[in-house]
Amino acid sequence: MPTEQRIISSRSPGAARPAPGGSAPEPAAAEAEGKGKGKKKPLLIAVVLLVVLAAGAGWYFLMGPGAGGAEGTEVVEEPAPEAGEVLTIEPISLNLAGGSYLRIGIGLQLTAEVADEPDPAIALDHVIALYSGRPVEEVTSAEGREALRVELSTRLEEAYHGDVMGVYYTDYVTQ
Repeated sequence: MPTEQRIISSRSPGAARPAPGGSAPEPAAAEAEGKGKGKKKPLLIAVVLLVVLAAGAGWYFLMGPGAGGAEGTEVVEEPAPEAGEVLTIEPISLNLAGGSYLRIGIGLQLTAEVADEPDPAIALDHVIALYSGRPVEEVTSAEGREALRVELSTRLEEAYHGDVMGVYYTDYVTQ
């Protein structure tokens, strides 16, 4: 009958076991194996911590109290440009929808920084593009007339690169 033999040792449970051939692993190899695992764990913890800190900082500066538009922060506004002279452009007649006409003249409120008189052809081109073909009801109602003036003013501010700060009607007749 075969006898069973048990070997009891004083080694800790995590220590290296002998290879099946009966020889024990070298202590240097066991240390190198243990050091490799020991270096990976702190590195993993550092990477996770760095990701969590980056996410927290992103939230703070983009959506939290550190965001640019949050209360308690002062927003510096650019001062409004100073008004200069008004450039009056000769009235023109435009065709409206339904066979009606619009005679329109405008004045461009220039900023004080404008040295040379701007080309009025740019403004006339925008007036023709915006008002031509509109229904007479739209250009004669007070709300429609004001909405068109605001739209023209916005277009001309862009076209003249900020040299025009407003538009006035000098002539406005429908037929």
